[in-house]
Amino acid sequence: MEAPDTIIEIKGITCRFGDMAAIDNLSLSVRRGEVVVIIGPSGSGKSTLLRCLNALEEIQEGEIIIDGVKLDHTHKQVHKIRLEIGMVFQQFNLFPHLTARENISLAQRVVRKRTRTEATQIAHDLLTKVGLADKIDAHPAQLSGGQKQRVAIARALAMNPKVMMFDEATSALDPEMVGEVLEVMKSLAADGMTMLVVTHEIGFAREVADRIVFIDSGRVVEMGRPENILNNPANPRTRDFLAKVLS
Repeated sequence: MEAPDTIIEIKGITCRFGDMAAIDNLSLSVRRGEVVVIIGPSGSGKSTLLRCLNALEEIQEGEIIIDGVKLDHTHKQVHKIRLEIGMVFQQFNLFPHLTARENISLAQRVVRKRTRTEATQIAHDLLTKVGLADKIDAHPAQLSGGQKQRVAIARALAMNPKVMMFDEATSALDPEMVGEVLEVMKSLAADGMTMLVVTHEIGFAREVADRIVFIDSGRVVEMGRPENILNNPANPRTRDFLAKVLS
């Protein structure tokens, strides 16, 4: 039986912190193999949306369905959802006492129950993929910011996720290191990985996104093809935001 085309279905979700709705009745669907780039001002709910999808924040209304599994915040369902999602944060969250290989191997052995030999081979293959085969035995302190983020991406890929989510993955990097991480993300998109990317890198969005979603005040204001959103946005709020970030 062929899997349905839609892999993520977000239906009218609201996520509140006290009286503030960080996400406000937001709906969005993502197709398999689609690259969706989420843009918007600081505090607009972009990161909170990704955290809701990964069950790091709890929604009060609406529903989230990922690959046919409804997220209901029971331990079993959360574990099942997280197995399907690779998450890359602003900060690298690598274990400082472990080498690059060990950082990538650990979760494979604990969660996926792979042998040490299997996990090590996968770590080597993925470090090669992200251009770090020569850093396999390096500790995080021996790596640049861009290299650490590429190890973090390899670690997420090692779990064989169906969706990769990037939350401002380049924002903590020095400008000269941003490109090397974006190149890895571009290669994942070219390989057909389903991706949700929160970023301020408009050039990346223009080049790689299938769809751009502009969010403000926890709501989807406008979405569409990159050429439409970036060159001729329909909503005044989108125009105002892009005028500031593209100036």
